[in-house]
Amino acid sequence: NLLSGCIAAILAVQNHLVFAAIFVGIGIFFDFFDGFFARMLGVAGELGTQLDSMADLVTSGLVPGIVMVQLMAQALGGSAEAFVYSWEERPSFYFGLPLLALIGLLIPLASAYRLAKFNLDTRQTTSFIGLPTPANTILILSLPLIQAYQHLPRISFYLFNPWFLIGLTIFCSIMLNVELRMFSLKFKGWGFKENWFRYVFLLFAVILIASLQFLALPLIIFSYMLFSAILDFANVE
Repeated sequence: NLLSGCIAAILAVQNHLVFAAIFVGIGIFFDFFDGFFARMLGVAGELGTQLDSMADLVTSGLVPGIVMVQLMAQALGGSAEAFVYSWEERPSFYFGLPLLALIGLLIPLASAYRLAKFNLDTRQTTSFIGLPTPANTILILSLPLIQAYQHLPRISFYLFNPWFLIGLTIFCSIMLNVELRMFSLKFKGWGFKENWFRYVFLLFAVILIASLQFLALPLIIFSYMLFSAILDFANVE
């Protein structure tokens, strides 16, 4: 997970956002199954818990923050390749990004706070309090994928408006740390009775992806937040 995140960070800095999204996807895959394999191999423990959060801070904290900075730089008309130049090419200090784009760095800050709380919060054993960092990352990394493969003018006008991106950054930073219980997609058993909402949500997600491709990803994450809020209000375990 951490190695994938480091590679994704390098790619994001170089403005290769689609390839960054691919390596983030690989990292999230490892993040999802690390606990399963740790238990299977009998090596689960506190060290793994700490390493998990440290890896997530890169893959699902730093990388989406850099991606958001790059997207904001493009939307604000700045250079999205400001970090690519070598010292020889830019011998004097050169920033090249609109300062407003740095609002995107709220995401790694909010993610770090969320992950630190997660390690201390005993309530988050079977569910989450606040939006999990991988879900937030999927939401943000879906934007360059939509931009690359489903570049529809009307959708792009709204999604890549700088004020929308700023609002999304603030919204995500709040949701990462909001006191709202959100269900986990990790199954403890396969019975329908205790997992009906997971099965319903996964079926809904598959239908959305089949019909909307990458456009489905932000809709799935927003639906996850809404569905979690409904289950929390109804006190469904």
